[in-house]
Amino acid sequence: MKRVFLGIILAGTVSAAFAQKSEVNEAKKKWGIFQLTSQGASTPLAKKLETIKSGLANTDKAIADEKSKVMPEAWSYRALFASSAAILDTVDAANADANIKIAQDAIAEGKKIDAKGSEKDNFALAETNIANAVRNAGVMAYNKKDYKTAYTKFVQATVINPQDTSMYLNAGIAARNTEDWPATVQQFKKVISLNSPQSSELYNELVDITLRKQKDTTAALAIIKEAVAKYPDNAELIKTETQIYIDRGDAAKSEQMLNALATKEPTNPNYQVLLGNIYFSQALKLQNERNKIDAKKVKEFNDVTAKMNGLLDKSLPYYKKALEIDPKNPGALETLKTIYGFRNDTKNYEDIKKRLDALPKQ
Repeated sequence: MKRVFLGIILAGTVSAAFAQKSEVNEAKKKWGIFQLTSQGASTPLAKKLETIKSGLANTDKAIADEKSKVMPEAWSYRALFASSAAILDTVDAANADANIKIAQDAIAEGKKIDAKGSEKDNFALAETNIANAVRNAGVMAYNKKDYKTAYTKFVQATVINPQDTSMYLNAGIAARNTEDWPATVQQFKKVISLNSPQSSELYNELVDITLRKQKDTTAALAIIKEAVAKYPDNAELIKTETQIYIDRGDAAKSEQMLNALATKEPTNPNYQVLLGNIYFSQALKLQNERNKIDAKKVKEFNDVTAKMNGLLDKSLPYYKKALEIDPKNPGALETLKTIYGFRNDTKNYEDIKKRLDALPKQ
């Protein structure tokens, strides 16, 4: 009787092992079916999801058994089915998230026991599926104008792939649409840190956000300093920097900085234009003040006008110098046209206007 008893146990044990291994084999078979059917556009989505659900059920049984849960294939095919479900299920976001979690857990568990790396390709494919599922969810949320969800998904995508600059950029854009300025700045800075080709444009936007939305000129100056070191030809940033100093009442600092740059690059017309702008912008400010003066206060009006003209006189040589370097410089031409129009200098106004009109239309 004892031998019979042992035989029954051994037979039962072997039977269970084979039974659970068959669950893995069944999952493999269904994965093959899914791959074949998923290629055809004619296969209904419901049919694809049904195959996935059935295959996932096989892996449920496989990982529940002590004998088969140590098989890397049980986990790799579980990851494949769950990650594929996350991509395909574009309607139920919660269900997609649940499948992503199942796939991530399966990958983590499977890699622990896959000492020989026999399932590395399947795990890699599942990881790609997860990344694509998260990206897709972010794009779909964005297209629905659900920017908060889109931001969450894009950030999740950056966690999965920390080198994916496009997802940091998307996250920043989504945050911008919710007017979450700290998050926007954070994500755009990350894009820049990864040396994106869009870094120069992003610096411009960061400065704009920091100045207009966060009202932080100190932070803006720090960003400009960093940006100009990388992109010395970014005239827009240099123009903004000089304007910050002018607004702070420190035109001397602005002039000092630009003179240093102009000395370093004497053939760069942009620095000459920006030097002229120091005085021109101050003249415009005085003009706004003059417009508020009571018409009866003639002396006060004339005094402000004299100061304005003095500033315009200081600006003129810089714009003319810019045109000596680049006769078609639009910035210099536009400002000179404004100055000559203000002074009723018809001859010079018409000359500059002709030169402007001759420029290629943008």
